[in-house]
Amino acid sequence: MANRQLLEAKVAINNAILTASDVPNSQPGDFFVVGECDGQKTIDGEQVPLVLTPAAEGEAGGAGHEALVAALQAEKEWLEGKVVANSAALLRGFGVRDAAEFHAAVEALGWPDIRYVGPAPRTHVHGRVWTANEGPLEQSVYFHHEMVLIKEFPEKVILFCEVPPPEGGETPFVPSFRVAERALDEFPDMVEELDVKGLRYTFTAPSNNNTGSMRGRGWEDAFATSDKAEAEKRAKALGMDLEWLLDGGVKTILGPRPLTRVFPGRKGRRMWFNTVVGMHGKELSSATAADGSEIPASFVQRCEQIIEEESIQFRWRKGDILILDNLATLHGRRPSLPPRRVLVATCK
Repeated sequence: MANRQLLEAKVAINNAILTASDVPNSQPGDFFVVGECDGQKTIDGEQVPLVLTPAAEGEAGGAGHEALVAALQAEKEWLEGKVVANSAALLRGFGVRDAAEFHAAVEALGWPDIRYVGPAPRTHVHGRVWTANEGPLEQSVYFHHEMVLIKEFPEKVILFCEVPPPEGGETPFVPSFRVAERALDEFPDMVEELDVKGLRYTFTAPSNNNTGSMRGRGWEDAFATSDKAEAEKRAKALGMDLEWLLDGGVKTILGPRPLTRVFPGRKGRRMWFNTVVGMHGKELSSATAADGSEIPASFVQRCEQIIEEESIQFRWRKGDILILDNLATLHGRRPSLPPRRVLVATCK
């Protein structure tokens, strides 16, 4: 009871701040109010995720997505500041129904599009909108920063729940600085050593898509070509080398890559900006130090535990839009029962 009263008090304070925003000609509190959701945490005084709901109950839903689009266009700088400050923002209760309306909301934010490059099988749906990982729902997706291994990665990942699953299927996320802090506390020498050496990753991709695998995207789809020479050229531009396999697949080689990074505007926090846990010692992938030396399995296993301990998740509701600061959060997917349809847009 005490914890709930504390959370309600913080919500009230945030709403007062929201309404009194000092952004010129801006009254975000006229449209958005701060809410709460299951699984929400308070980290360094900030609610994660920040939950924004309609100021007038039923008003936004009755007006349709157009009211949300207009508000996002007017308050995009304010909202971006909130996403960076809180690492994630959940827009809930605005009556967004489908991919076209989600696309309109994404466009309203004005953040440039960036094409997804990675192993997850996905399908284009509408405009800038794609399906999220189409791998089997009974499998989980490991925690990762979107396109963390590529030279150019998105700053924002925006997810939309079109069909919430009857059970499971949450999209858990983790503030990366918390993982880096705890890893440094427990393994200071290992973290510093790997940051100096850098990391080397390998990943094997088939020729064509295989939706029976969480990492089943074929190289022809990933590089948008069936020409090997052109694929090599595009891979090089992304910062990777290719080795062709006899079965028509390809082994991608990436590195060196950092273990942690510090990005502007994020309080000087050191982010756990890597995918060691997701790729170390797996059947189709590997993660080693850039000089080829092995990373101790015990270190990787403990980092995986830390990530799980720091994770945040909520039950999806139809129409939810979750905006993640991709520079500051890892995200994944819990196993679920069907049906589940979550769509995604990636932004620079």
